[in-house]
Amino acid sequence: MIWLTIVLMGVIVFFNRYCFLAPGLPVRLSQRMRTLLSFSVPAVLTAICGPIIAFNGDEWRALPENPYLWGAVFAIILAVFLRNTLAVVVLSMLMFILLRTLL
Repeated sequence: MIWLTIVLMGVIVFFNRYCFLAPGLPVRLSQRMRTLLSFSVPAVLTAICGPIIAFNGDEWRALPENPYLWGAVFAIILAVFLRNTLAVVVLSMLMFILLRTLL
């Protein structure tokens, strides 16, 4: 039963993505839908990264000496000014490693 569920979910995901990526299918999204979808990436990243930044297992991380928080703030500031994804990832990782060793 578990394997059937996994295979069916894989088929659903494949066809869902195929409809948007296949060059032969004329799927056109309205401007409003494109605007709404532009908010999905920050929302998903916040939902994934928020608990990692704020919690250490089941307890809150102390805010002044939280390297995850300061690394995230540094990455956001870099992303605003640099607009280069690779540079932001590398520099923010280096800053995070530096903060973990110092804090």
